Amino acid sequence: MINRRSTLKSMALGAVSALAIAAVGISSAQAENKELKIGFVGVTSGPAAAWGTSNVRSMQTRAAWLNETGGVKIGNDTYNINIVTFDDQKDPKRAIAGMEKMAQEGVHYVVGPNVDDGAAAVRPVAEANGIIYFPYAFPKALYQKPASNAVLGMIANYQSGPAIYKYLKENKGVKTIAFVAANESDPLSQRDGGVEAAKALGLDIVAQNDTYQNDTRDFTPVLTPIVALKPDLLVLSGVAPANAPLLIRAARELGFEGLISTETAQDAKVLEEGAGEYANGFISVGGASTPEIASDTMKEFVTRYTKMFGEYNDESNTKVYALEYILDTLKANPAAINDVAEFKKTMDAFTAPNPFLKGDAKLSYVGSTSFGQKRQLSVPMVVNEYKDGAFQTLFVGSVD
Repeated sequence: MINRRSTLKSMALGAVSALAIAAVGISSAQAENKELKIGFVGVTSGPAAAWGTSNVRSMQTRAAWLNETGGVKIGNDTYNINIVTFDDQKDPKRAIAGMEKMAQEGVHYVVGPNVDDGAAAVRPVAEANGIIYFPYAFPKALYQKPASNAVLGMIANYQSGPAIYKYLKENKGVKTIAFVAANESDPLSQRDGGVEAAKALGLDIVAQNDTYQNDTRDFTPVLTPIVALKPDLLVLSGVAPANAPLLIRAARELGFEGLISTETAQDAKVLEEGAGEYANGFISVGGASTPEIASDTMKEFVTRYTKMFGEYNDESNTKVYALEYILDTLKANPAAINDVAEFKKTMDAFTAPNPFLKGDAKLSYVGSTSFGQKRQLSVPMVVNEYKDGAFQTLFVGSVD
């Protein structure tokens, strides 16, 4: 039922978006603007659909808003933003096809892919065709030299995992930890990173080799031996939004009373529909904003997004950033519109006001500690706890 819901949502995405954007209308001044295409290649169907759908909707909401208010001034020209999308269905081969489509259409800046395999697969196409892309995928090789065209769009699991485990160790008395992951490269890589982080903190790892197939729907056999070990914390490494509530429900129905967490972003509505009260206390990385730090611009973004699509996904608090970074970096160096080498030269010293946070927060590129070069967007690391249909902020951190 959850998979069907995700699929139907993604099928409706294009139609709903087109209607919403058309409803805005284009003034005569806008009609005279140039067009700037920004691409998206990522997953908008299947169990992980919420990740890419959040990307696309964030981009479309912000683009429609900017176009409505006259477009974006870059150098001497003003541009309407056109979001070009491609659903890779979480398939690396389709991701390659999507990036090739972007190259054919002359797109130089692409948001996505959303998973490790896809992000790695498109690297040769991106580098050969002068495309900077912003994956939501964690392999360090994508962001370390000699790679230079990928920019991590969010907080990585090896950055958030240690912070989460440390917080739970210090504040919730966690001493023992268990990991379970889908038998795919992305979640397995996240599990391995989590295991290393847990070891560094001195936690006792009671299980780390248990896996499941991504199309599993009955998780009782997978979780029974883990629950019997009674870990203080069960980590669902790299769990897809559609699988998280099923795993949570199975663990609780087996009598598990410990904490459950993940380093991947989740969808509160999917958790509510799939796990109900069983999901209370579930800890995950959230969107890069909280009510306490959200600016008026961020609040208006949420309102516009909700009006366009009839609902809001907390993860879009993070996903809104990629388009903003692309446009503001182009404003800082208009020569980068058709030359990604100019974009890369601008990144090291780039700063701009952060429109989504209160105060004098800045947009900047980070990642020097993790990657040896600035190939990551600076966004707040928000860690959430789910309760009664909504996420509540557990703590907020940052990376350099």
